[in-house]
Amino acid sequence: MLRHEFQPGRLVAGAFLALAGVIYVGDAGGAWETPWFVVIPVVLGGLGLAGTVTVLTGDIRRRRREGRTDGDGSTAAHPERPGPSR
Repeated sequence: MLRHEFQPGRLVAGAFLALAGVIYVGDAGGAWETPWFVVIPVVLGGLGLAGTVTVLTGDIRRRRREGRTDGDGSTAAHPERPGPSR
């Protein structure tokens, strides 16, 4: 399997969308009664939180990349990770 960069924003979005699916499945299966509009705040809140996590992750990675230095103390240019080789 090819290695890839961890993206926590996508993890958060997927978790909230899975939660919305569980809410609908539970309602359809008769486990509980859920009004149709309950899922809207779950999905929108999850997408908002995922966006916030994505922005924070990008900021943290940018700061770490800018803080790297070579052995002589000069800041090195670190290119982004190359894409998968084909």
